[in-house]
Amino acid sequence: MNILPPSPIDEFGNFSTYINKVVAHDLLTGLQENQQLVEQKILALSEEQLNYKYQVGKWSIKEVIGHIIDTERVFTYRALRFARKDKTSLPGYDEVLYGDTSNAGQRDIQKLIAEFVAVRQATILLFESFSEEMLEERGIASNLEVSVRALGFAILGHCIHHLEIIDERYLNSSGE
Repeated sequence: MNILPPSPIDEFGNFSTYINKVVAHDLLTGLQENQQLVEQKILALSEEQLNYKYQVGKWSIKEVIGHIIDTERVFTYRALRFARKDKTSLPGYDEVLYGDTSNAGQRDIQKLIAEFVAVRQATILLFESFSEEMLEERGIASNLEVSVRALGFAILGHCIHHLEIIDERYLNSSGE
């Protein structure tokens, strides 16, 4: 099954920022390829690079990976609720609080990446389980109406967004 992007005429507020970063025409392929890219890119970095912060008060690369994991869990939870026709409006979450309290910066990178892979594989299996009808279900998250399909592409786009930031602000600044 191919999961195509949401219609370009649909507007999903802040979620659209992430959705628009995705060039993959199939969500499942995009998620799998992105997982492999994250593994290759992050596992190739030194401990010094993984702990580097380009500015006081910003996260290290390890903490960014923790943030990607947390966000993917939150977005898949939302997708599951909406796919099951749960129309309860879901609140946003404080990603700064989550990031600051995740302990990701103190974790072994192998374990952190193993967790990322486990979460990503669970995401892929969840989206594989959705019918076309389920993918079109909508709900309110963070005061924005969003479809299950759009949440899938937002998960992928969010990760792409942070990989771009890692390239621009961490690796280029630290001498990579």
